[in-house]
Amino acid sequence: MEHKTTEMLAQEAEKLWGGIQGKTLTPKDRAAIPQQDMPSRDPVKRAREMGEVALGYTETQARVEAERCLNCKNQPCVKGCPVGVHIPDFISHIQKGDFKAAVDTIKETNLLPAICGRVCPQEKQCQSFCTVGKMLKSVEKSVAIGRLERFVADWERNNNKTTVPTPAAPTGRRVAVVGSGPAGLTVAADIRRAGHDVTVFEALQKQGGVMVYGIPEFRLPKEIVAKEVENLRKMGVKFETSFLVGRTETLEQLLDSEGYDAVFIGTGAGLPKFLNIEGENLTGVFSANEYLTRANLMKAYDTEGADTPLYQAKRVAVFGGGNVAMDAARMAYRLGAEKVYCIYRRTRAEMPARAEEVEHAFEEGVEFLFLKNPTRFIPLETEDRALKGRVAGVELLEYELGEPDASGRRSPVAKPGTEHVLEIDAAVVALGNESNPLMAKTTKGLNVNKRGNIIVEEETQKTSLDKVWAGGDIVLGAATVILAMGEGRKAAASINEYLAGLGSK
Repeated sequence: MEHKTTEMLAQEAEKLWGGIQGKTLTPKDRAAIPQQDMPSRDPVKRAREMGEVALGYTETQARVEAERCLNCKNQPCVKGCPVGVHIPDFISHIQKGDFKAAVDTIKETNLLPAICGRVCPQEKQCQSFCTVGKMLKSVEKSVAIGRLERFVADWERNNNKTTVPTPAAPTGRRVAVVGSGPAGLTVAADIRRAGHDVTVFEALQKQGGVMVYGIPEFRLPKEIVAKEVENLRKMGVKFETSFLVGRTETLEQLLDSEGYDAVFIGTGAGLPKFLNIEGENLTGVFSANEYLTRANLMKAYDTEGADTPLYQAKRVAVFGGGNVAMDAARMAYRLGAEKVYCIYRRTRAEMPARAEEVEHAFEEGVEFLFLKNPTRFIPLETEDRALKGRVAGVELLEYELGEPDASGRRSPVAKPGTEHVLEIDAAVVALGNESNPLMAKTTKGLNVNKRGNIIVEEETQKTSLDKVWAGGDIVLGAATVILAMGEGRKAAASINEYLAGLGSK
């Protein structure tokens, strides 16, 4: 398939715009407008570079795409948004050419539109409810809500039109937010708006949580995350980095010794899952957490200025079928691999990764090996002491799909006797994450489930402890940025209500 350049897509949009501009469109007319493709960089070149792959709509593309929206009175798309963005309203502003009003409408409920427009699985959320998609019987033909959100957020930033919400009058109340990921930043913004003093404690040296250490630069530029954090600073939110709650200070110390009136826990799910097979401790077998953190946070690809050494590998196998697996596989090429395999025990139809991310991986040369799973890693046979203990291959077993499991996906069934060896010199295990047990182990009375996730009240995010709320992946398990933000909004509303009851100091 031909890779269409930004110029080609812009020209197509100009022709469409010329045919619809100034006309009164019926719902049928709007549905007949083709969804605008997202411009992206050339696959061959981008696979070796860290620059952002998706380039964003042109202004004309955004105007054309916005015209596809029916402005439904019952706003079904809003039901699919975890933070309740007023979607038809912001798209209506784009239709009128008022991009500032559009982004301001989004920011009434979501202060991170540039991030959400890039990484949220809109096709499984707001776009899955879109009336246009239902008319055309394909969610892939729904109004591209996420791309429009990204466009107006980028327009605001690139044109220096960013405005920061003004907090309410100071209340004298203090709130500690543990973790600076999407849930923590959302809580910090909403609580600060109410006039309370907010301090965010981050264990790493940079703010942003999974948006910084997990999601690669080519999918979410770190400059964008840094600007969103800076906007919170302008609102008066304070940040303390290299502060590990549970070690530097406990939760009880924050409440009792430091005098915080409330605490929100948004520490994420940072404990990687493993395959638990022979040879998994060989050199060159990484968890996706370590592999991506070394690349994203420590810039392993910068061989001269990196904060960590680069593990040289030419044949890399990635195990998993989610977004993290796609990130790791695509990162491997950018770290110098010549061949990258993505190994998944189901088929492409069952992969939980976003369709766009899978397609980008295919375009960049990742080879997918479906209906296969590893049984053991094989060490390099060598007398060289420097190379002993390195991975040299992986034994794979073939599978077929059986009956659906509890989630509704068809279960993989092993085919005995189909074992075969794939030569590799590095492997990345991307099977998801579990909750880090540190918070539960250092905090008496904090109830968690058998997986280590903090148990909360569904409507308020309140934990088993007084003055303590939690949300995001530490509650949900590994989920998405926007779901974490949705939990953050619920928690912030509950905290603000609680603090209002206490009155000002």
